[in-house]
Amino acid sequence: MHCSAVLFDLDGVLVRSTDSVRRSWTEWARRQGLDPELVLAASSGVRSADTIRQVAPSLDAVAEAARLEAAQAVDVTDVVAVPGAAALLDGLTRPEWAVVTSGTKPLAAARLRAAGLAAPEVLVTAERVERGKPDPAGYMLAARLLGTSPGDCIVVEDAEAGVEAGRRAGMRVIGVADGHGSAHLAGADLVVESLADLGVTGRSDDGFLIRITRTDGL
Repeated sequence: MHCSAVLFDLDGVLVRSTDSVRRSWTEWARRQGLDPELVLAASSGVRSADTIRQVAPSLDAVAEAARLEAAQAVDVTDVVAVPGAAALLDGLTRPEWAVVTSGTKPLAAARLRAAGLAAPEVLVTAERVERGKPDPAGYMLAARLLGTSPGDCIVVEDAEAGVEAGRRAGMRVIGVADGHGSAHLAGADLVVESLADLGVTGRSDDGFLIRITRTDGL
């Protein structure tokens, strides 16, 4: 797949933060008298404030999300880079990639730092867009900041909302299953099991190739 930029989701794509996410949302849900599993399902790939608006519309979503993400930003002891993330980023120059996340800037920075990954020059976080995923605004902003057209971008996502956002932005989408199956990634152009299945090759004046080493079993 030829492109001029790769736009990565953060959680579940570059970093593994599942335990931290589960702890914080479970505690929050129990305080509100809600089913933690339903809240966790609603939170997949979308902004915390948007999740809270959905599951607890009577609450101040912005204030609740700020408290939740402040707690998440210090709960990073078990946040790690996913296999293949560091190698893939090493093959890209910093103007060739961006991170588009539903988290806030402090949370994204804390998780990148904990995982030992370099911060990108372009980091699009929840505060920078009026509407979060599945709205395409975040991915459109990242392409604009990188100075490239949406059609020349590849999005790498692990959540249904993110896949939809990438497609609505007019970009090609690679889904990363990471052991969770591929049904929720049905809208992606292709699905790989792991980020380690991707590489960078074939550079030219107008971009580079993303090499896919395997998609077997999906």
